[in-house]
Amino acid sequence: MFHIKNYMEEAVFQRLEEILDDISICQCEKCRMDVAAIALNSLPPKYVVSEKGELYSKVDSLMQQFEVDIIAAITKAAVIVKRNPRHDGNHIC
Repeated sequence: MFHIKNYMEEAVFQRLEEILDDISICQCEKCRMDVAAIALNSLPPKYVVSEKGELYSKVDSLMQQFEVDIIAAITKAAVIVKRNPRHDGNHIC
């Protein structure tokens, strides 16, 4: 059975922790998922079906511009979430 997968999700989550560690932002699960969702919505999807397609996407991910786009999207998303966190005022970041 075949499954469609958005490889961009994997690429964003691979970089998310590293980037958020360098930014002063809440590290709770809700904020991290908000950053990922905003970043993914600003990036083009990379859907793959087969292992061969996934390998092609992984090779494509080695391209420098691809990496820069992901870092920029996560950073912009983190700024948005930092300015407008969705958790209540009692939450300790």
